[in-house]
Amino acid sequence: ASAEPTLVGPDGAAWLAELSARQAQGAHLVLRMEVHEPENPEEEPTFAAVLAVRSAVDPSLIVEAATLWDAPEAVLERMGEQVETQLLLGLRRGARAWAPLGRMLQSAAPTGLTLEYDEVVDLLTHGDAALGGAGIEVQWPKDLFAGELKAKASATQAPGSVTGPEFTLKSLLQFRWRLSLGDEDLTDAEVTALAEAKRPLVRLRGKWVKVDARLLAKVRAHRAKKLSGAEALAAALTGELELDGEKVEFTAPSALTGLLRRIRESAAEPIEQPADLKATLRPYQRAGLAWLATMTGLGLGACLADDMGLGKTIQLISLHLHRRPLGEGPTLVLCPTSLLGNWEREFARFAPDIPVRRFHGGGRHLDEVAPDEVVLATYGVLRRDRETLSEVDWGMIAADEAQHVKNPLSVTAKELRKIPAAAKVALTGTPMENRLTELWSIVDWTTPGLLGSLEGFRRKVARPIERDRDVAATERLATTVRPFLLRRKKTDPDIAPELPRKTETDRFVPLTAEQTTLYEAVVRENLAMIRELDGVARRGQVLKLLTELKQICNHPAQYLKEPGVLHGRSGKLAAFEELLDVVLDEGDSVLVFSQYVQLCRLLEKRLAERGLPTMLLSGSSTPQAREDMVARFQAGEVPVFLLSLKAGGVGLNLTKATHVIHYDRWWNPAVEDQATDRAYRIGQDRPVQVHRLIAEGTLEERIAKVLETKRGLADAVIGAGENWITELSDDELADLVRLGEP
Repeated sequence: ASAEPTLVGPDGAAWLAELSARQAQGAHLVLRMEVHEPENPEEEPTFAAVLAVRSAVDPSLIVEAATLWDAPEAVLERMGEQVETQLLLGLRRGARAWAPLGRMLQSAAPTGLTLEYDEVVDLLTHGDAALGGAGIEVQWPKDLFAGELKAKASATQAPGSVTGPEFTLKSLLQFRWRLSLGDEDLTDAEVTALAEAKRPLVRLRGKWVKVDARLLAKVRAHRAKKLSGAEALAAALTGELELDGEKVEFTAPSALTGLLRRIRESAAEPIEQPADLKATLRPYQRAGLAWLATMTGLGLGACLADDMGLGKTIQLISLHLHRRPLGEGPTLVLCPTSLLGNWEREFARFAPDIPVRRFHGGGRHLDEVAPDEVVLATYGVLRRDRETLSEVDWGMIAADEAQHVKNPLSVTAKELRKIPAAAKVALTGTPMENRLTELWSIVDWTTPGLLGSLEGFRRKVARPIERDRDVAATERLATTVRPFLLRRKKTDPDIAPELPRKTETDRFVPLTAEQTTLYEAVVRENLAMIRELDGVARRGQVLKLLTELKQICNHPAQYLKEPGVLHGRSGKLAAFEELLDVVLDEGDSVLVFSQYVQLCRLLEKRLAERGLPTMLLSGSSTPQAREDMVARFQAGEVPVFLLSLKAGGVGLNLTKATHVIHYDRWWNPAVEDQATDRAYRIGQDRPVQVHRLIAEGTLEERIAKVLETKRGLADAVIGAGENWITELSDDELADLVRLGEP
């Protein structure tokens, strides 16, 4: 490290002459600023710019120009014989960069100049950088300026807010600006003095303060701003508030600070399970109940996002029982049609004293809903009969499989927001399947306003994270959402230590000659068309290509839509039958998932030809048929259960299965994991084997690599779905779908 710069004044010439002259020559201009305080405090100080040169070889050596002009030979030898010329040439360059320096060129031996206040301001704001570009260094006294002027924000309860001393989402807060220098807040009088001075450089507390006019204008403009409870809550969580596109430090009022402390401690606080619950909650379920009770008690809303199979249903039932003696009111549970029966059975099993009503089908009504009653309704009924549902004073609304409202612009999501309730709980194992706006949709229902408007969320959060992988934005989002979303995984320590082993295997199978011919023909024809298209038409053609190739990989009969012979035409089908024979020979039961109902029907036909009993569950299955199939499978009556991924991937308990076969791949690993969790869940006491069939050398093998990456990053915020493929260039797309080694 170089020594501290040594400034040599006129009296230091003798010392300089004694220095060794053996180093290389060269010098750079330095403009050192000095402030001369007047004896009379009423008078303005004066500013002087002292001209000097710094040795290029020994940067610790700085010689004032006043010394240079009268220096002996030793000085010139030390700094270089051309130092005087270098000084004048540098000064001429500087004058072109910042005009006031031109005054020094009027002297044959310039040493410095006195600056007017406006010139000092201009030097600070523009000249310093301009001179730096011209190779001239500007030095300011270290203690000349006070610390950086910063804006901070705080809030107090606004006059007229009717929510009382406790903080709620309905609270209205009065926004308050504070300005600080370093760690010290300015008084109101000092802030006023800065604003009224209308100067970018103001004397304050014995030092000079650089005043940002834009910052002052913002402070004054937002002085009367009101904050909603949700805005203040989000700001308190991250410690910052965004105003006019800039983030400022935020200090939460004491009521809000206390609320946050209660939220953070809620899951750790012991809570007794309700006495009338006919089950024993696991420790993590009691923690979940404590958290849900705190969140709903505070009117904040909550999203319980535990892994499938960890008991979200029983935690919600326990919450209803916990709220019952408090007189909180009836609970509305919204769910897919296929889960109505499951909710009825679970309440009958764990809370038989609770009146449960199914608001579904003809003749449904909500007459005389009891204060402790639970009403079950489907999302379809919500869309058709929202006004009737809104007539009840609900104590709590629970949205099961809340990913059904992941599209904030859907009719379902919009109608759900119109039903008032004191508390809102979302239940989902996948709070985000494809994109961050799905998370926004769920959280904005449970805790309105926490994540801001949809457009603001897209611009400030979703795009920076999904497109730019912005780490800071990801951390801010996680910090904001974490208190309102509780997620535990089966793999977490102490959650479900008794769960058996799960083994996952990718089985790569070759295409038959027929599949290969069809695959290459479809690739060739579609790529030729895609190269001629753009925009929406191109994206549509790409999706068509992907669908056709996946169907060919499954079975030519699916792509050709023909009811012909199935055996011997598909490598996947052959591998599937071999695997199935092994499973059935061992006396095990198996779940077979495909995203295509048509493929499930082909498998049903082929297995029927072999005399193997199967069941097929799809979106067209009635709730009663669904319940009957589940009961028969769990009883061991039918060992092979074919399920369409969309209809059978959620809400089922199928622990009879010890094997899960994914005949084809979904684009989102979270959806596959949900389907696998039909068998691998609490209650499963045998190892589960998961088999994924992948056509080797095809787009399926290449997509499998991408899905593994996504699975590895499941806790990060990433996009999913097929959209990324539609944005590939023609060459990238051709490389993705070509046949051959990946």
